[in-house]
Amino acid sequence: MGNNRYNIDYIPKHSRRNNNKREIIVRRKRRRIKIKWVLLLLLLIIGVIVYSLYKIFSWGIDSKKTENITKKIEEVTKVVEVEDTPETVIVNEEDDKRNPYWYYITFPLIDVDITELYRLNSDIVGWINVNNTNINYPFVHTSDNDFYLSHSFDKSYNTAGWIFLDYRNNINFGDRNNIIYGHSRLDKTMFGSLNGVLKSDWYSNKDNHVIRISLENENTLWQIFSVYKIKTETYYITTNFNSDNEYVEFLNTIKGRSLYNFNTNLSKDDKILTLSTCYSDSERTVVHARLIKRSVK
Repeated sequence: MGNNRYNIDYIPKHSRRNNNKREIIVRRKRRRIKIKWVLLLLLLIIGVIVYSLYKIFSWGIDSKKTENITKKIEEVTKVVEVEDTPETVIVNEEDDKRNPYWYYITFPLIDVDITELYRLNSDIVGWINVNNTNINYPFVHTSDNDFYLSHSFDKSYNTAGWIFLDYRNNINFGDRNNIIYGHSRLDKTMFGSLNGVLKSDWYSNKDNHVIRISLENENTLWQIFSVYKIKTETYYITTNFNSDNEYVEFLNTIKGRSLYNFNTNLSKDDKILTLSTCYSDSERTVVHARLIKRSVK
């Protein structure tokens, strides 16, 4: 036994060499795979950075274009407050003199001559002003709700878009629900300041509860009765109603959504204004107001 020349642990040299080669090959393959994944990850990160920088750069360019267009509009436009005249019409008068309605009736209308703006853009409808926001712009109307999502007042391509009236609405605001849209810009332009209406320091100040619109032939005052945030839907932008009852049900629904009780009475005879903007990718900020005063120019 002691002179046995064979050892069960003995492995021939050529077998050990082959095993070592296989291990080296396997390690090299693993290393190459790791390198590929690292490179792919780096390319992904670089791609995200480049895309983000492009978006930031493009956003800045579009914001600058919007600023220039706004300045041009301001140069040819004058927004003035006007006193009531014998021709001023009080709409849907409230019987109770203690109702907030009578406080808002005292607010002056605004008047804007849009003649010069019409020369810049024949799609113009009028001018909108919302108290204690940055919303003080002309708004437009065209044959769809897409064009002004990506085009500015001068009709040049611009991701900031412009403020526009729903294509289904009549430009004389003769519909029951008249809807105006605008992008929620981070720099607070367009409807970027509208999300502020969801904050208590805005809606608890009663002086903020009016919207004023100046059209080509008429100036109007609207009393806000509902502000809220909601998941993206189409109900609140309904424009056609089959009956008075359906419309009253609609009014009660959107009034009931409000974050704040504006103590407003609504009826089938009311015409309303709806403002809509993005709160997030899947949510909308919505403001509703009813017409309470008008004056023909």
